[in-house]
Amino acid sequence: MKYICLSRIACGQVSIICKKFCFALSIDLRVIRLTVEEELSGIPTFPEELGLNLTVPEDRFKWFLASILYAKRISHVIAKKTFHRFEEEGLVTPEKILEAGWNRLVEVLDSGGYVRYDFSTASNLLEIMKTLKEKHGDLERLHNESISPDDLEKRLLEFKGVGPVCVNIFLRELRGIWDKADPKPSNIAVKTAQRLGVTDVKKFESTLVRLNLEYCKKKRCKECPVREFCLKPKV
Repeated sequence: MKYICLSRIACGQVSIICKKFCFALSIDLRVIRLTVEEELSGIPTFPEELGLNLTVPEDRFKWFLASILYAKRISHVIAKKTFHRFEEEGLVTPEKILEAGWNRLVEVLDSGGYVRYDFSTASNLLEIMKTLKEKHGDLERLHNESISPDDLEKRLLEFKGVGPVCVNIFLRELRGIWDKADPKPSNIAVKTAQRLGVTDVKKFESTLVRLNLEYCKKKRCKECPVREFCLKPKV
């Protein structure tokens, strides 16, 4: 069987390629892929950075709260700080958030630097918690009531102020934990995966998005922990 030569330098021929070279090349590509995936596995996800254990229901609710904060067009640093302020104030259950009321929620949001969306986020949080309690009871029951991944996403989108970005942020971290958590990978994750030669986008989606936001988007290629694997560095 004949093969079209991919590189004259590699085998010195134009029409017949060296099978040994092809085999070695395929091995090298697999090694590179394994190496970049090992590097990605060592980068903490957003929930890990927040100290959350998503196998625990209470922490899954905390991640839902954090996802609402991360979904806005605001620095992830500010979203992280604001989430920790909610933790410090003990506002990490639907009941406590409802008890806090609008004024206190605005104060907590402002103390974390979330001033750009403080009023609207306080209003949305109160409405979300009220709907969650009245319609579903809690997040775990909402998931159990869902009949498919699409149905789960549809139910989450019914909450005031919760859009596709928030749903993706929340559910991508629950793959393998909630059996109906399987959102379509975001465009950001897909594009970043292509730059790195990563094929399993879902497995590394959270880390891929983080790399894009913290390094690619800001053109901080020299500081990127996986820069040596990038096929299209910007600088």
